[in-house]
Amino acid sequence: MQFQEAIRSGFRNYVNFSDRAARSEYWFWVLFGFLVSIVAGILDAAVFPYAQLAPVGSVSAVILFLPGLSMSVRRMHDIDRTGWWVLIALTIIGAILLIVWACFRGTPGSNRFGTDPLN
Repeated sequence: MQFQEAIRSGFRNYVNFSDRAARSEYWFWVLFGFLVSIVAGILDAAVFPYAQLAPVGSVSAVILFLPGLSMSVRRMHDIDRTGWWVLIALTIIGAILLIVWACFRGTPGSNRFGTDPLN
């Protein structure tokens, strides 16, 4: 999956917590979120230099939260784990574990969460 396809898929499936997301789709979404946060930080520093809160960064974080959560759940589904595992990210060790799992290859063929997203 290409970068633009992954971003389109992230916004198109922002409330879809039942399918699967391929590794490339997930990591392109993470890259997109990282780039948006950098641009938002630069805009906040340039436009609102004395603001206590970063308005552009806050708005972008709110906009990207639900699609990012959905993408993470669908990534867990691709490696045949339930989406509830995403909650383990609330701990430091759990966040590391999720990063490692996100690097795993998805289950080839169909699993209990749907068909292979690469086919």
